[in-house]
Amino acid sequence: MSMVPDSVPCPTCQSPSRRKISAPRLSIAGSAGFKLIDSTKRSAYEPQVVSSPPATGRRKVQTYTDNPLHKKLPRP
Repeated sequence: MSMVPDSVPCPTCQSPSRRKISAPRLSIAGSAGFKLIDSTKRSAYEPQVVSSPPATGRRKVQTYTDNPLHKKLPRP
């Protein structure tokens, strides 16, 4: 980059123009997006280790239905 001239001619009007060096825009994702991408990649070769299963809380009580059509549905 040190060998590149400070100004180059404009391709349209041929007047000298200064070069502008800026940071590249590598992704439009924010930091949350990068964290998600990184954790997804990491989980392929470095699975998360847990000491116990996740707490699910209280089990929901299934409400009773008296609809006769529901009796024909397969039970889980």
